[in-house]
Amino acid sequence: MEIRKFLNIVAASALAAAATTAGAQSWDMPTAYAPTNFHTVNIERFAAGVKDATGGKLSLKVHSAASLYKMPEIKRAVQTGQVPIGEVLMVTLSNENPLYAIDGMPFLASSYADARRLWSVQRPYIERLLDSQGLKLLFAVPWPPQGLITGKEVKSTADLAGLSFRAYDKQTSRLGELFKARPVTIQAAEVAQALATGKINSLMSSAQSGVDYKAWESLKYFYDVQAWLPKNMVIANKAAFDSLDKGVQAALLAQATKAEEAGWAASSEVAEATKKTLASNGMSVQPPSPKLVGELNALGQQMVTEWLAGAGPDGKAVVEAYGRK
Repeated sequence: MEIRKFLNIVAASALAAAATTAGAQSWDMPTAYAPTNFHTVNIERFAAGVKDATGGKLSLKVHSAASLYKMPEIKRAVQTGQVPIGEVLMVTLSNENPLYAIDGMPFLASSYADARRLWSVQRPYIERLLDSQGLKLLFAVPWPPQGLITGKEVKSTADLAGLSFRAYDKQTSRLGELFKARPVTIQAAEVAQALATGKINSLMSSAQSGVDYKAWESLKYFYDVQAWLPKNMVIANKAAFDSLDKGVQAALLAQATKAEEAGWAASSEVAEATKKTLASNGMSVQPPSPKLVGELNALGQQMVTEWLAGAGPDGKAVVEAYGRK
């Protein structure tokens, strides 16, 4: 049996199980982040908006904190129809296709304005890629700019040598290697425990994630290097989406547009608020030294060059178009 035909059968079975009453469906929606995380809060509001806008014809049950699927499992679960919808950190899919990695390139886009410009170029390519995999992009929201969190003072990249550095994708693993640190792969739901047990003692993270992890209980420094703004994307199984009547589809897409705008606004708001939270809990929140900035920028340029070598024509087209905007 052809794999696409098999996936369609699986998806159809999941749809049948999801139907609650004639004309109404309930979709399970896994995400890897804590209920208080702004991404999850935004998704809960999206779910409420979908239910209201569709008059209850479609409802979404959000399963936060990796309680249904862990982050690496979510895309596959949506693609095979085990669940109709889910949230995924895009850069964790970089092993599948380089296009997923662009917003995780250090210092390629390190402000909200740059991130928006990059997304406007990147989005059509991601939509086509997902479509070829039986998936539909609904919306994407960036994390606040990534900072450097450590247990020791860092004035240059040499101070990172030998540290246990949290990795979660190909890019962060490579960055750890360039730091001469020891990359340790840890998923989001497991970071707090890894910090508490000393399995890791350094990481690139947004201040929001630092708050989620209560990083101040293990580490002391947050350097606001603003390395990149990786995006979470909400995706749906195409067969599941196509099973909805046209009015419900339109309402779902309209709510997705609202959720994307609300999510970008919330990301910007929490970027500053969560840095204050880290500081109020005893962390030293400070800008990086000029030497560290220069060295990080050089490493970022090296990583972009390495990425372009294997990115194919689409990846190169995105970066070139971003540079022209």
